[in-house]
Amino acid sequence: MRASLLSGIAFLALAVPSIAHAEDSPPTDSGASATPKDIVVTAQKLDEARAHIQPSLGATSYGVTSAAIKDLPGGDNQQFNQILLQLPGVVQDGFGQFHVRDDHNGLQYRINGTVLPEGLAVFGQTLSPRLVNKVDLLTGALPAQYGLRSAGIIDITTKSGMFNNGGTVSIYGGSHDTIEPSFTYGGSSGQTNYFVSGDYRHDALGIESVDGRSNPIHDDTDQYQAFAYVDHIIGEHDRVSFVGGYSNQWFQIPNPGGLQPDGTWTIGGQSTYPSEKLNERQLERTGFGQLSWLHDDEPLTVQASVFARYSSLAYRPDVTGELLYNGQAQAAFKQDLALGGQVDGVYHLGSAHTLRGGLLLIHDHSTSDTTTHVFPVDDGAQTGEPFAIIDKSGANATTVSAYLQDEWKLTPTLTLNYGARYDRFAGYRTEDQISPRANLVWQPDSSLTVHAGYARYFVPPPFELVGSASIDELTGTSAEPAITQNSTPYAERQHYFDVGFQAKPSSSFTYGVDAYYRISENLIDEGQFGAPIILTPFNYARGRIGGVEANMAYSHGGWNAYANFAAAKAKGRGIVSSQFSFDPDELAYIANHYIYLDHDQTYTGSAGVTYTWKHGALAQTSLGGSMMYGSGLRTGLELPDGSQVPNGAHLDGYAQFNLSASHHFAGPNLDVRFDVINVLDHVYEIRDGGGVGVGAPQYGPRRGFFVGVTKTFGA
Repeated sequence: MRASLLSGIAFLALAVPSIAHAEDSPPTDSGASATPKDIVVTAQKLDEARAHIQPSLGATSYGVTSAAIKDLPGGDNQQFNQILLQLPGVVQDGFGQFHVRDDHNGLQYRINGTVLPEGLAVFGQTLSPRLVNKVDLLTGALPAQYGLRSAGIIDITTKSGMFNNGGTVSIYGGSHDTIEPSFTYGGSSGQTNYFVSGDYRHDALGIESVDGRSNPIHDDTDQYQAFAYVDHIIGEHDRVSFVGGYSNQWFQIPNPGGLQPDGTWTIGGQSTYPSEKLNERQLERTGFGQLSWLHDDEPLTVQASVFARYSSLAYRPDVTGELLYNGQAQAAFKQDLALGGQVDGVYHLGSAHTLRGGLLLIHDHSTSDTTTHVFPVDDGAQTGEPFAIIDKSGANATTVSAYLQDEWKLTPTLTLNYGARYDRFAGYRTEDQISPRANLVWQPDSSLTVHAGYARYFVPPPFELVGSASIDELTGTSAEPAITQNSTPYAERQHYFDVGFQAKPSSSFTYGVDAYYRISENLIDEGQFGAPIILTPFNYARGRIGGVEANMAYSHGGWNAYANFAAAKAKGRGIVSSQFSFDPDELAYIANHYIYLDHDQTYTGSAGVTYTWKHGALAQTSLGGSMMYGSGLRTGLELPDGSQVPNGAHLDGYAQFNLSASHHFAGPNLDVRFDVINVLDHVYEIRDGGGVGVGAPQYGPRRGFFVGVTKTFGA
């Protein structure tokens, strides 16, 4: 019954084989007498217990399985964000970013139920699709156990290697000089299960093209990723597990072609510098580890975890080029270390009440080291050769959260999930809030689920991105801002309302609609201000975001299909932090007008279809395709009198179509795939360089052809 109350549904309902839960074979206590069957049963029971700690009751949930990922064009060779872009209400942006329900960031990643603290990555994708057994996107009016980041919870269940001793080796590549070797391996030894994966990726389209060409100038990337999972079953009721990962990702910043500086600045008499020669680079590193203990002994289930995450970002400028083009050049290195602990539990109090509660503690230490090269100026005119300003700083932040909630079954068909959480964030500011939550779920039968909910949210600014710019040191230089006010970003406080339904009129077809409205105080947004590709958070005093999503999924025989469509509107008014980043006219206009947020996209859609047929007992062939539609992100609007309306216009809409074909050869246990990305070679802008906090143009990928071969070995 609990599972049937979940309001979400997997957007690709693929028939994935599962291990049966042998109810008539009781689990063994532990130790040497344990049989493989007993271990599988115990492991499955503990997996179910862990999932039961954090249900999505009342929230809107969309899920993707590992089998569904492999059916998408690109399969598990693509970047993690490309998978999430196929979910309802997820909007594509530049730098590999994406937005859920018109929120700029607001995403919290969880791995096997434990929070993964956010890091400094801008372009890179820390997580690989190869580690995913299932990923769920939870959004809407979330239960009290979810907080701090509320636009969407990306809840990842990793592969464990429990069911097979074996792995894969793969090679994938094609257009844009792409080459991507990878491996996975997993298995079991006694009561220990493990899974590891690793990959290397090189291509010449590391970041989106700035001018729409298929092979951009200076856009190479080299990326390394590794992941490991190990768990050990102590007995019938207990398991310990470790999850760890590391990514090292290097990017060239792409160059436009055919440009020269405007002659405002000179260095030793030099004022020219072809844009093709610019050599800007960025290096992003992230490492994380989680150690968890799970105890399940009805009526109580508890998971306790400790975790750590280190991330760093280094921007290396082309000093001469950036000085001549921009009047300043900044080398920047930022790093952040987060340590924390988390405890979540569920207790069944009779047949009508299920209590859940938990604690979360995170401590962050962040450092920043910048060297800014600037010109001395007098009344805006250069008066000498450039010099360097060095700025080093460090700060600490502590986050404490606690929640308690009750899943109350009012009747056999009606459930109320209510509770509250407390969050306290002490960083550059100290703020806190008690946040009530309530969700009502009605399920008259197995074919219909209706939910309505309210959530109060408290969202601290991303601490690792908050800067402490020494504006006074920039006075009298080419980097002196027109606005010297620099209020520290505030925590955002939201009232969030959500209502929707999911219907399953047959075993093959599901569909649903969900609507939401959000009222925000100190709405958090982020922008790229200046040359370093580091996002800076700021607040709108007031924000209004609302929208509606529709989704459907069909699965029958060899056919699997899905389609999603979303409409949204997001506006903010009044800049109340990081004011020095803005132009005075822009700041004055926003103070008196609601404007669209730069990442607002009115209409967003995605769809896909796959057909699979078998040849004999094991060989099979799949053909499929996917599409992604957007009506265009925001850009500036110039009025007839020459004045500007920030984010007052939107870019042209676009649709990108992708195709995929794959075949499994049973004899050699070999998989071959062929993918075409952007089949029609549609040239479209994601960004045009206009809009609040938008630093440069970015274009969608041009047509690319890719081939992959995967060898599976072992059981």
